[in-house]
Amino acid sequence: MNFYQELVARGLIEATSSEEIADILNNKKISFYIGYDPTAKSLQIGNLFAIITMKRFQQAGHKPYVLIGGATGMIGDPSGKSTERVLLTEEVIEANIEAQKKQFKIFLDFNDSSNGAVMVNNYDWMGKFSFLEFLRDVGKRFRVTEMLAKESVKNRINSEAGISFTEFSYQMLQAYDFRYLAKEHNVVLQMGGGDQWGNITAGIDLARKMDGNHVHGIVIPLVTDAHGNKFGKSEGGTAIYLDPEMTSPYQMYQYLLNSDDASVVRYLKYFTFLSLDEIAALEEKVKAEPHLREAQKVLASEVVKAVHGEAGLEAAMKATKIFFGEKIENLKDKDLTAIFKDVPSVELKRDQLAQGIGLLDLLALTPLFGSKGEAKRSVEQKGVYLNNDGVTDFNLTLNTEHLASETCMVIRKGKKNYCVVRFS
Repeated sequence: MNFYQELVARGLIEATSSEEIADILNNKKISFYIGYDPTAKSLQIGNLFAIITMKRFQQAGHKPYVLIGGATGMIGDPSGKSTERVLLTEEVIEANIEAQKKQFKIFLDFNDSSNGAVMVNNYDWMGKFSFLEFLRDVGKRFRVTEMLAKESVKNRINSEAGISFTEFSYQMLQAYDFRYLAKEHNVVLQMGGGDQWGNITAGIDLARKMDGNHVHGIVIPLVTDAHGNKFGKSEGGTAIYLDPEMTSPYQMYQYLLNSDDASVVRYLKYFTFLSLDEIAALEEKVKAEPHLREAQKVLASEVVKAVHGEAGLEAAMKATKIFFGEKIENLKDKDLTAIFKDVPSVELKRDQLAQGIGLLDLLALTPLFGSKGEAKRSVEQKGVYLNNDGVTDFNLTLNTEHLASETCMVIRKGKKNYCVVRFS
């Protein structure tokens, strides 16, 4: 199967602007781009699908241009948004750009070869325009009726929030990006998610109107779960970030491990470089032995390893084993907190630990036990664990040697009831 056929087989092509795309991708080496607005200091796992897709294209010999929206990030894309974005300061945007640059370099090869990736910032050309110049040279190429017909604009106009002139103008800025890259760098293809179709076609039209360039667009699917919910947010609505300080490798691993059976095969095609045959074998296991969650384990391992390396995957696996009973020792506070972020916790003074605190006294301070008497009975029944290690001596005095991390101990009652005790 050729390159384009594999893209189709993986479900990566939702729409194309022309029937020429397959022939171009199979028989030529082209330059293409995807744009990313630096609205946060870290990319999210939802962005990872587009980045992995760029990597596939680069491995096939095509040249990626990563467009960082230093200019468009100051405006905000209304696509897929029900309300106006909060405008960021130039300083925040610049800090976000520097942080995101490091993440792109994990996946794409920015070497000096013919298909080495190139990073560009649209502020470098948009920042040179005066308002009057932009209206005269670019704005006159747009028809308001066509702009109003774009899905992202129609949805907002008909909503209670409406749309500002600022966000209404966004499609002109993105369109000019495509025109500029086509003219200055011979970029002939723009890719983006399904909500970017209107912006992509606007760029195709502008490149033709201003320079007579014939350029193309590909839309890749928006990643959702089996219920249509946007991929990349935990149950509590927290985004899954690529930055390990914002989302630990363990949290990312657990998020992917919890992928539903109806979606996991699609995710394997999107996010991994496993062959289609390997994915088909995992699909059979989903059907035959869904309780083993073999496909989910492979997905979680492949993605965490790609984002955080072998060390990150090892940390995630270790954390997973800890949550299922392995002894807890020599952890960092941040790692322990990530593992037990959803369990109850109590805060005690550090000097209490320095002086020594009785086990039963400590247990009675946690929400796991109603009294010292209840705690004592649980110890006698071998139902109490300190850092996942069984405790049988209710006269034990705890000190700093019993910490599992810099400041924390973990108490467990029975098989599943945990409490983190933090000494600050």
